[in-house]
Amino acid sequence: MDRLKPSLGRYALAVLAHLGLLVIWYLFVRPGDVPKFVMPSPGATFEALLSPNYDWWANVAVTATEIFGGYFLALVIGVLLALVFTWSKTLESLFMPLLVTLNMIPKVALGPLIIVWFKYGVFPNTIMAFSIAVFPILLTTARGLREIEPDLLDLVRSLRGSRWQLFVKIQLPGSLPYIFAGMKVAAILAVAGAIVGEFLGSDKGLGYLMLQVQVTLDTPAMFMAVMLITLLGMILYGVVLGMERLLVPKDARVG
Repeated sequence: MDRLKPSLGRYALAVLAHLGLLVIWYLFVRPGDVPKFVMPSPGATFEALLSPNYDWWANVAVTATEIFGGYFLALVIGVLLALVFTWSKTLESLFMPLLVTLNMIPKVALGPLIIVWFKYGVFPNTIMAFSIAVFPILLTTARGLREIEPDLLDLVRSLRGSRWQLFVKIQLPGSLPYIFAGMKVAAILAVAGAIVGEFLGSDKGLGYLMLQVQVTLDTPAMFMAVMLITLLGMILYGVVLGMERLLVPKDARVG
């Protein structure tokens, strides 16, 4: 029970900080009589969620699919590429500079090309989320794999362990702190990537909905869309954080 008290204290402070933000928001809007189309009150924002005109939950499902799908794809590809690069220095020297160059391309500039190649829909926005989230996972995983003690790897090889056994038994557990460090950064970027994709070209999702309500100056609905996008990001980040605390000892965590 004593071990839970520090964690509960941190969670309580986090909740208080969010409640404090709501109070400041309310106090800023109400006394100043700020017009609703400029900044709605918290109550007006939550009332927008009750509007049947925007099909909120269908749009939430679309955006969540793009975020979580792109993130999972980035996790798998990022870890696999990092593993391949540790197996072959030649491949790393050949492809890592190319990947760095590709990562320097602004993802907003890639958006129109992705639309041309894959048209509108969930898949191109998932690709956008993937493209912006994969690089942090790749870099941190590669670093974690390099941090494994060479003597330990040589011992497993001397026992004729396969590359897969080497990865599962030694490399993966040892690099988990670094993998999770990249996963936490990628969770934030995946949300941004999916929404950028919806802004550039989509016919559904919360980003698309924001563009629609902007035309009618329905600012409460726009605020509600932002809050739902933020909530999806918090859920993804919370899942990653929970997995890290489950799988990685506290003194071994990075970041």
